[in-house]
Amino acid sequence: MRSLLCLLLALTAVAADKPAPVETDKRVQSDGKGWRIEKAVIKDAKLPRVLLIGDSILNGYQGQATKLLKGKANVDLWVNPYNQSEGVNKLLAEVLTNGPYDVVVFNMGLHGWQEGRIKPGTFEPLMKGYVEVLKAKLPKAKLLWASSTPVTVKGKPTEINAEINPIIIEQNRMAAKVMAEMSVPVVDFYGLLIDKRELARGDMFHWTGPAYNLIAQAAVDAILRELATK
Repeated sequence: MRSLLCLLLALTAVAADKPAPVETDKRVQSDGKGWRIEKAVIKDAKLPRVLLIGDSILNGYQGQATKLLKGKANVDLWVNPYNQSEGVNKLLAEVLTNGPYDVVVFNMGLHGWQEGRIKPGTFEPLMKGYVEVLKAKLPKAKLLWASSTPVTVKGKPTEINAEINPIIIEQNRMAAKVMAEMSVPVVDFYGLLIDKRELARGDMFHWTGPAYNLIAQAAVDAILRELATK
C-alpha cells in the first residue's frame, strides 16, 4: 500500500508538469526517512484518524507525536518539500483521498523563503486555497495550522539568521492571518522554540530531540483538544 501511495504522488506530480518530490536547496533536505506518505498500521479501526503534514520538522517530531497518540489515534504522515502553489493544492486533494481524517495538522514554510518560489502577493491567496481544499475534501475534520520554526545561524545555533528568519516571521504572520479568517486554530511552533534556541542543532533549520519533543507535545495537546470536541 505504501509503495502505491508513493507512486500516486509521483504520477500526480508528472500530470501537473511537476517533478516528483525533490528539494534542490541542499540546506533544507529531508533530514530523516525522506519525503513520503506513511500510513498508520491500523490495529484498532475504531480510533480516530489523524494526518500530520509538514517538512523535515515533521520528520523530527512525528515519532514522539505518534508515540503520545498510541491507543488514542491512528496517525498518517505526509512529509514533503513543497511551498505554497496551485500545484501543491491540487496534489493535496489527491493525498486527502486517503482519508477521511478526524484531525489534520499542517505546516508549509521552510521551503518557500527562497526568492522566486512564491510570487509577491500570492502567499495569502494560495494559503487560503490550501485550506479550502482541506475543508472541501474533509468537511468534518478539525484543522490545525502549525507555524514554521525559527531559522538560526549555521554553527551558531543560539543566533537568529538575519537573512532568512525575517521571511519566516512574515510568512507565519500571513498564514496566521489566513487561519484567523478561516477559523483554523494555530499551534505555535515558532513561539515555542524562539527562546529555546540552545536546542537548535546548528545547521540553520533543524533541532535536537528535546526541541522536537516540545513541539510534538504541543501538537498532540492540540489534537486531543480537537478530538474531545468531536
